[in-house]
Amino acid sequence: MNPDLLARGELSLNGRLVAASNGTFQGEVSLDGETATVVYKPVQGERPLWDFPDGTLAQREYAAYVVSEALGWHVVPPTLLRDGPLGEGMVQLWIDEAELPPGETELVDIVPQGRVPAGWVGVLDALDGRHNPVTLVHADNEQLRRMAVFDAVVNNADRKGGHVLNPGDGRVFGVDHGVTFNADDKLRTVLWGWAGEAVAEELLDDVRKLADGLAGAFGQELCTLITAVELSATRERCATLLKTGTYPLPSDDWPAIPWPAF
Repeated sequence: MNPDLLARGELSLNGRLVAASNGTFQGEVSLDGETATVVYKPVQGERPLWDFPDGTLAQREYAAYVVSEALGWHVVPPTLLRDGPLGEGMVQLWIDEAELPPGETELVDIVPQGRVPAGWVGVLDALDGRHNPVTLVHADNEQLRRMAVFDAVVNNADRKGGHVLNPGDGRVFGVDHGVTFNADDKLRTVLWGWAGEAVAEELLDDVRKLADGLAGAFGQELCTLITAVELSATRERCATLLKTGTYPLPSDDWPAIPWPAF
């Protein structure tokens, strides 16, 4: 893809994604005969939240992408801030999910209790809407392990199953990062399957490099998107990961799993 396509391409809208809580649109960017489908979230469409400053969600989405790239993990699809038909906002490359073969499930799913598939881990036992016992599960693979560490770094308060995208080529993408980087502990995710387990050393090495960057020029760059207090909290989260070497445990002070979970 032309690297200028997202930034300079003419942005037109196809329609609004009505299931989203904030103003979210699918559109297209076109430049020099090349076209790509995108998600566009204008700042003016953001719903005010009690625990995040108004008008900052698009910046947080972009900040999450910037950190993902700094880690070298490419967890977040290409994302930037730019002007659009409804003003400045976040523009992100649209990721088409693969059509799964019969019998296969998404990377995050709900199964009957006692039937966790091989190669998967259970997160939570509960009752579904018909009072049947079920278990929230997710795949046990390196891409999701990396995503879980990423979420801990950026303090993601909304990692739903529907925010985990599988394009079917071995990559896994995470989307909807508007409620990240809060200075308070707000990690809320469906990816708790490795809580308390050791993080792979190669992932910790990447976090260590990120921590070094956050203490220097990269941290100053990130401070144009989040506050100095939030930057300091991000550095502290990196330090905690490096000190413990383990995936974080759910907090008793904040709901651990987003609802709805998908």
